[in-house]
Amino acid sequence: MKKLFFPFVLFLSFFILAPIQGGDDYGETIKLFKSSPVVNKFFRNCYGYAVFPTIGKGGIGIGGAHGSGKVYQGGKVTGATSMTQVTIGFQLGGQAFSQIIFFEDQRAYKEFTSGNFEFGAQAAAVAITAGAQAQAGTTGASAGASAGDDAGKQAQAAYHKGIVVFTRAKGGLMYEASIGGQKFSFEPVGKK
Repeated sequence: MKKLFFPFVLFLSFFILAPIQGGDDYGETIKLFKSSPVVNKFFRNCYGYAVFPTIGKGGIGIGGAHGSGKVYQGGKVTGATSMTQVTIGFQLGGQAFSQIIFFEDQRAYKEFTSGNFEFGAQAAAVAITAGAQAQAGTTGASAGASAGDDAGKQAQAAYHKGIVVFTRAKGGLMYEASIGGQKFSFEPVGKK
């Protein structure tokens, strides 16, 4: 029974997420993140970044998430990456989101591109939405909606251990109180 449950969750997640995933246009995703004043400053000052145009996530008790992306350094693609996550806990539904990970320095970039990078269950991301006020620091992240013209200008975000993560919802609905970390793989350009 348990062997059939996880494939069932992934199968169900596919049907929940299929209509909202859309294309994986890296240029459009980068442009979307650059439109946020909170995120834009990281493009100007980072050593490199990883972009995931669409990560699909779904679950019923046990869940999972997966997405493919590209890693950039100096404005050029240096490799392909993928993210996989398994979650356990109270959760129901499915969602799709975009994610960008900024690397503050060469050390953080090399750690990520080592091919075996993982975020712990306590890692947090800053959720960016239209008119969002976001705040991130070494103790986590939070976000809240605001309708004012200066929304986002009041936002603060900071690197934690050389990395800061931003997400932007694309669609879906998921209720979740779960634990689980994101694991990343990396394959350099031209290596297959």
